[in-house]
Amino acid sequence: MGCNHDCDSCGGSCGEPESLLKAPHPLSKIKKVIGVVSGKGGVGKSMVTSLLAVAMQRQGAHCGILDADITGPSIPKGFGLTGTLGATEEGVYPMATKTGIDVCSINLLMENASDPVIWRGPVIAGAVQQFWTDIIWKDIDFMFVDMPPGTGDVPLTVFQSLPVDGIIVMTSPQELVSMVVTKAVKMAEMMNIPILGVIENYSYVVCPDCGKHISVFGESHVDEIAKEHNLDVLAKLPMNPALASACDAGALEDVELPDLSKACDKIAAL
Repeated sequence: MGCNHDCDSCGGSCGEPESLLKAPHPLSKIKKVIGVVSGKGGVGKSMVTSLLAVAMQRQGAHCGILDADITGPSIPKGFGLTGTLGATEEGVYPMATKTGIDVCSINLLMENASDPVIWRGPVIAGAVQQFWTDIIWKDIDFMFVDMPPGTGDVPLTVFQSLPVDGIIVMTSPQELVSMVVTKAVKMAEMMNIPILGVIENYSYVVCPDCGKHISVFGESHVDEIAKEHNLDVLAKLPMNPALASACDAGALEDVELPDLSKACDKIAAL
């Protein structure tokens, strides 16, 4: 109260603000943390989170996915994961996919995966924090955090509690999205979180007969949005029925991936 921001004229001792970062489990070893965020839902954020983990795993990294979308968890479905997480005297371990990606999701802690999670914001944020502090993540090169859309409790908790090395912002071609993307970008900037770039999903569909790219949702605005914020466009991904089918079948690790090379290079350079 009444601070004039001139420390030389002040007899008080404010000191540095206390860090809100939480330590991971003592047995965890996590090198880099990448958040995947969006200003609104329905832009394929969970799908792209999964594809990035698969792509980096194919390059020889050991990846983990922390599913922070507590009320809409979809990561286990794409990898065909069912059942509950295993535990020993040491603690609780994530569940590994068939290629070795470690996953923690609320759906892997519930008796029935279709039961809704009807919790208030602080409880949800606390659960996400526990995924970081209580789960044993062993030898993870890249931890991908799939966050719920918006700028509410969970993104704030992740940005404050986890040592996020960078985020990827998801968007889609609709003009409305430019506003909500800007909100997500500004939140990251206010929290001093590095932004690796933007990925646009649903950019186009390829005509199966002539190969023409059809802009189903209108012309893309991602280049304008990225330029406005001095960000890189890391990928423009098409609508791909084969990916959707693979996700429904729990077989995302078996499909040919879209071109995510630029995003992977950014992540590898962290």
